[in-house]
Amino acid sequence: MLILLILSISSAEGQGGGGGVIDVVAKFGAKADEKTDLSKPLLDAWKEACASTSPAKSVIPKGIYFLSTATLDGPCKAPIELQVQGTLKAPADPGAFKEPKWIAFNRIENFKLSGGGVFDGQGTVAYKREDCEKHDYCDSLPINLRFDFLTNAMIQGITTKDSKQFHVNVLGCKNITFEHFIISAPGDSPNIDGIHSGRSDGVNVLNTEIKTGDDCVSIGDGSKNLVINGVTCGPGHELVDGVTVKNCTLTNTSNGVRIKSWPGAELGTCSNIHFEDITMTNVSSPIIIDQKYCPWNKCKINKESKVKLSNISFKNIHGTSALPEAVKIICSAILPCENVELADIEITLSGTNGPTVSQCSNVKPKVSGKQNPVACSAPIAAKPTPVA
Repeated sequence: MLILLILSISSAEGQGGGGGVIDVVAKFGAKADEKTDLSKPLLDAWKEACASTSPAKSVIPKGIYFLSTATLDGPCKAPIELQVQGTLKAPADPGAFKEPKWIAFNRIENFKLSGGGVFDGQGTVAYKREDCEKHDYCDSLPINLRFDFLTNAMIQGITTKDSKQFHVNVLGCKNITFEHFIISAPGDSPNIDGIHSGRSDGVNVLNTEIKTGDDCVSIGDGSKNLVINGVTCGPGHELVDGVTVKNCTLTNTSNGVRIKSWPGAELGTCSNIHFEDITMTNVSSPIIIDQKYCPWNKCKINKESKVKLSNISFKNIHGTSALPEAVKIICSAILPCENVELADIEITLSGTNGPTVSQCSNVKPKVSGKQNPVACSAPIAAKPTPVA
């Protein structure tokens, strides 16, 4: 397919609860000493809040806490909020994890995560693993935050930093919003996507800052009604592999707005993908459709992608490119791209007076407004610039 842009009931079970605020320090003895595991106090507070028949909030006050791992399960009996005011630190050693997750939220309705706190995955040890991105080792590393099968969720004013793998994974969610969310990791951190979403309907990423070593936002199969608005991305790779992106800024990223599929990818469709009002600064590949995406030579030789791409638009995209190839639309020979639109494109080369170029294959885009570079005006190089 297209590669793109948690608990039992407490002793109050059956009685319900009065809701209110549940402090993990005051009520359950959590210690902000960076060595005492927060897991049990957090789970105890969550159990009580989840059992309440009126809205309840669990609070982690300011301070620095060590948290080995936590899975926070629903369903809960009423709307529930976890307010993280402090900093939570994961075990630095990747070997401390039995599963590829650190903190997970599962099957919760009407959920909010807030408080201005920080989830620190302490991933620098994992980053140093040689050639991590070329081996299965990376896939077994823990994700900072997993959101699985949530309905009506708000993730607001939270920071995730230095995750060992993806910062955020969204799976099977309906109506989940990330707002004023911060993602931070070194630009050379391998395989560290910011937000990855799959099989979800109604994912909104709003007014968010993402600095990471891989895709800022990546979208898997089964995703619908994704909105990316007001996102600042960079360093990193591309902003998103699909759907709808508006009013975003990318700085010093490897790619800008990109859709990609592997040669030999199985039959599938991807349509109604729109990028609009995007500003680029020194982006290596500002606009790219790549149906011959083949990192580390791990794809089927001499195969064409069977992913059908249609109804795709790039509108009002301007700024600077780090490489001459500012626009590359490379589509499958057996399933050419259909209804691709380029409107008001103005991308110049960073640092020099040389021209940018536009390359196309197996596509006849609809063109309107200013086009710099001129659409589809350059031949495709025999050995194109590699793109991660």
